Amino acid sequence: MGSSETFSALMLRERDGKVSAAMEEVPAADLPDGDVTVAVEYSTLNYKDGMILKGLGRLVRSYPHVPGIDFAGTVESSDSADFKPGDRVVLNGWMVGESRWGGYGAKARVKSGWLVKLPDNINSKRAMAVGTAGYTAMLAVMALEDHGLTPDKEGDVLVTGAAGGVGSVAVAILASLGYRVAASTGRDSEHDYLTDLGASSIVPRAELEETPKGPLTSERWAGAIDNVCGPVLANLLTSIRRHGSCAAVGLAAKPTWDGNIIPFLLRGVNLLGIDSGFCPIERRVTAWNRLSKELPLAKLDTMTRVVPLAEAPDLAGEILAGRVRGRTVIEVPS
Repeated sequence: MGSSETFSALMLRERDGKVSAAMEEVPAADLPDGDVTVAVEYSTLNYKDGMILKGLGRLVRSYPHVPGIDFAGTVESSDSADFKPGDRVVLNGWMVGESRWGGYGAKARVKSGWLVKLPDNINSKRAMAVGTAGYTAMLAVMALEDHGLTPDKEGDVLVTGAAGGVGSVAVAILASLGYRVAASTGRDSEHDYLTDLGASSIVPRAELEETPKGPLTSERWAGAIDNVCGPVLANLLTSIRRHGSCAAVGLAAKPTWDGNIIPFLLRGVNLLGIDSGFCPIERRVTAWNRLSKELPLAKLDTMTRVVPLAEAPDLAGEILAGRVRGRTVIEVPS
């Protein structure tokens, strides 16, 4: 950090409708209002971060802007009774990195109600290897279990977009809990990677993109976590077993799907939306505590790479194109 009055950050600026990014020294006085200031150590690159870095989707309305939708670090100062200097914390969601400055800077100031204390066995780097993607994967598993999924149910649990961030963590968690996991990907090169994470079978994405022959096909999946939407979601819903569920967490293909109501009416299938951004704090704490126990940390390490903050803009196009494997941790300069 240049001085106690400034901090290093990746700053986005907009000119003539185009967004540019550059490392800058930013006055600490410019931080937004909040009752906790965090010394950020790591952030991540999520799909939404890629959109923000490219200026897509009108996710950011006000510039200049510090992006980064999640971060982990140490409390530097606090006006909240719930946190004290030295506490290790993580933040996911709450439109941080969108409507207010986020984790791509060495300091962040936020509301205390948005923070979760990290479990003892997860350091800041591993917390961001989990990141919003992994935390969302845990919420998806929890939602499926809330709707009756157990490891002894007949059929595999399908994870689409399995080589991406959410998918990789979902495969590892489900396998560690004893589920049979079918991992779907459009990249042949990722088959061994997914098998190493615990997938028991690989389903080519092209198979799921084929138009089903009718509104119902043979019952195949005990449940599903879908990162893709579009034709893949429409297809997999026709083959979920009776009273099974699909947790919808992404839109890598497109944000819409041409579906049929029949699976919902004749098989009692559930389509579960996963809102990680505004999830209640109690459920967040449960998710992070479960991640600390049920996500094999050795497998987490194998799916993770660490890059300097300055490289984040160059990786934005890669994650939007579906060419990023697993989790990308962003090291924030102190």
